[in-house]
Amino acid sequence: MLDNTLVGDRILVLDFGSQYTQLIARRIRETGVYCEIYPCTAKLEKIKSFGAKGIILSGSPFSVHQKGAPGLPKGFFSLGLPVLGICYGMQIITKTLGGIVARSAKREYGGALLKIIGPIDSQSFFRDLADVENVWMSHGDRIEKIPAGFEVVATTDNSPAAAMQNVERKIYALQFHPEVVHTPNGKIILSNFAKNICGCAGTWNMKSFLSTEVEKIKESVGKDRVILGISGGVDSTVCAAIVHKAIGDNLTCLFIDNGLLRKDESKKVLESFRKKLHIKVKGKDASAVFLKALKGVKDPERKRKIIGAEFVRVFQAEAKKIGGVKYLAQGTLYPDVIESTSFRGPSAVIKSHHNVGGLPKTMKLKLLEPLRELFKDEVRVLGLEMGLDEDLIHRQPFPGPGLAIRIIGDVTSERLAILREADDIVVGEIKAAGLYRQVWQSFAVLLPVKSVGVMGDERTYENAVAVRAVTSKDGMTADWARLPEDVLARMANRIINEVKGVNRVVYDISSKPPGTIEWE
Repeated sequence: MLDNTLVGDRILVLDFGSQYTQLIARRIRETGVYCEIYPCTAKLEKIKSFGAKGIILSGSPFSVHQKGAPGLPKGFFSLGLPVLGICYGMQIITKTLGGIVARSAKREYGGALLKIIGPIDSQSFFRDLADVENVWMSHGDRIEKIPAGFEVVATTDNSPAAAMQNVERKIYALQFHPEVVHTPNGKIILSNFAKNICGCAGTWNMKSFLSTEVEKIKESVGKDRVILGISGGVDSTVCAAIVHKAIGDNLTCLFIDNGLLRKDESKKVLESFRKKLHIKVKGKDASAVFLKALKGVKDPERKRKIIGAEFVRVFQAEAKKIGGVKYLAQGTLYPDVIESTSFRGPSAVIKSHHNVGGLPKTMKLKLLEPLRELFKDEVRVLGLEMGLDEDLIHRQPFPGPGLAIRIIGDVTSERLAILREADDIVVGEIKAAGLYRQVWQSFAVLLPVKSVGVMGDERTYENAVAVRAVTSKDGMTADWARLPEDVLARMANRIINEVKGVNRVVYDISSKPPGTIEWE
C-alpha cells in the first residue's frame, strides 16, 4: 500500500470475485483518484487502516442465495463511509439492510437501457448523464424490495430497481456495471462517486509517483547493489529505468536468452539497454538448457512451470557471478498482486503467473518491486514521463514463457525457427499497415497439425499457422481484430512463400471470453 503523502485521497474496492473488479480500480484511477483492491474477507481493522474516503463493493459470480456466498465484514456500515455497491454489491447491501433479493424470472445479460428517474443534483452519482443511458447488465437476481430509507433512482425493463440510494447514509447501489466499456458513461458515474460524493481531490498522477518512488528506492537501497532480470518488455524496462534513475550503476540488469524469443530479440534488447538507456546489462544464452528441459513436453501448464523453474536456476547462477548484490528488482504489476490475494469464487486458475509468489528460499536477496501498485497502462504513462521511446512503451505484450506457448505441442529448435519467421512476418505486416498501435496483440501460432497443399506442381504435406490479432483496452477482455483483407492476404502469401515448412494459414476469430488471447 502506498503512503498518503504519495496518493492523497483514496478509494477502496472490496472484491467479491467479479471478473471486472480490476476494471473498477482502473477506472477510479483514471479519474485521478488512487484506488486499491482488498478481498471481501478483509478484516474491518484492515479496511479502516487503508484510510479510504469511500468504498466500492464489486460484483461476484455468486448469488446472495447460494450457500457460502460472501457477505460484508461484521460492522461494515459502522465505518460511516460512502459506499457504492455494483451488481452483487447492490444485492448484498439490500440483503444486509433488510431488503429482498429474489431470483429474476428473466436473467439480464448484455446491453440494457437505463431510465434515470431520481433527482440529478451535485451530490448525485448520475450527475452529467442523460435521462436514458446505455448500460451493461450481468445478473440472475434482482431487487424485489429496497431497504428502508432507500429510494429507487433508475430502472430498466427487467429491473424495477436498477439503481438506488440512501443519501443521508451515503449508500448507493447499481445493478449494472459502470466499469466496463459497454457502459459508455460509466466512468462519469464512478468519478461522481469518488469526487462529488466522497470528496476526493483527484491528485493521483505518474509525475508525483515517479519523484516519490525514486526517493523511496534511494532510501531503501542506499549504496547496496541491485540485480534485475529483464525481458525487453515494457514492465521490466520501466522497472529498470526507475531503479537506474534512483541508484545509477549500482543496478545490473541480466538478460537471459531462453531460446523462446522472437526473431533477433536478444540482440535488440541488449543494444537498447547499452546504447539507448545506458544501463549496465549482462547477457546469457541459455537456450540449450531450456530446450532440453522442454523436450517432449506438450501440456501448457507444465511448459510454464518448467520455464519458470529453469529461469530461476539460471538466474541464480548468473547472479552469483556478479557478486555483492543485496536486492532483486522485479517488474511485478498490481494485477499480479491482486491475482495472488484476490477473493476466489468458483472459477479456476486459467494460467500461472511467472512473477508472483516471492523469492526462492535459496536466493538470499531482498525484493524490490517499484511498480507493484501500478496497472499496465499506468506503467506506460510512467515510461513516457521518464522519456523512454514511444516504440518501446507501446510495444505489444509478449508472454513470459515466450514462443513455447505459441507452439501447440512439442517445442523443438526446428518448430521455433518456423514460428519465428512466421511471427516476424505477421508483426511486420501489421506495422507496415499502420495498425500496430490499434491492436493489443498480433502474432503467429504454430499448430500441431499438417495439411495437404500444392506448391508448383508438387503435393505438399506441411504445417499450418494461425494468425492471431486482438483489440482490447486492458487484456482482461478482447475481441478479434477486423484486419483489412489485403493485410491478411499479404501475411498469408508471405508466410507460405517465405517460411519453409508452412503451406496453410488460418485467422483466429475467437474473442476473450470464451477463449484466451494466447492459445496456451
